[in-house]
Amino acid sequence: MALDDILTRIRRAEAAAGRAQGSVTLIAVSKVQPLDRVEAVLAEGHRVFGENYVQEAAAKWPGLRARFGPVRLHMIGPLQSNKAKVAVDLFDAIHTLDRPSLADKLARIAEAQGRCPALFVQVNTGREPQKAGVLPEEADAFVARCRGLGLPLSGLMCIPPEGESSGPHFAMLRDMAGRNGLHGLSMGMSADFEDAIAQGATHVRVGSAIFGARSYG
Repeated sequence: MALDDILTRIRRAEAAAGRAQGSVTLIAVSKVQPLDRVEAVLAEGHRVFGENYVQEAAAKWPGLRARFGPVRLHMIGPLQSNKAKVAVDLFDAIHTLDRPSLADKLARIAEAQGRCPALFVQVNTGREPQKAGVLPEEADAFVARCRGLGLPLSGLMCIPPEGESSGPHFAMLRDMAGRNGLHGLSMGMSADFEDAIAQGATHVRVGSAIFGARSYG
């Protein structure tokens, strides 16, 4: 099965980088995947999944969790402020904290509920105008602002620009996390997760290489 292949490649990449086995978490990205494919991966024993859309995840995962038991769910797509409360209730981690207004909203929800998912700040390492994320030169100040709000920051996340080498973006994120005392690095997808692991990724987000191509029709 594809899951076994990806896990084997992750373990090899950990070893090649001199890292402990199991130091990288595989997030199986199940957005827009047929339910039978998701159930097959659950049946194989995997329990960490990523979703891009709050509404889709809310429709899918309560039933799957009831059937398969505890699953750690990661929000890896853009989060609208009006869906933040649902996201806090549903997800164990949010990788797309990308603007002050969302930080403020999450802080208010966390204070009211007494809990908050683990949070990753999304950094727009390629400075792409169409892509979410704080700019690299603004990231340190944004991390400090989030900490001032009492938010539980776990690390940083990036999506390198298509058509560019991912390595420099992964290195930038690693250095940025290091100087801010953050240990989590959410970086690397189906095409480049081994490179990300070499640069220190703690979470890799792999979808099509596990589930097969998505159909949006």
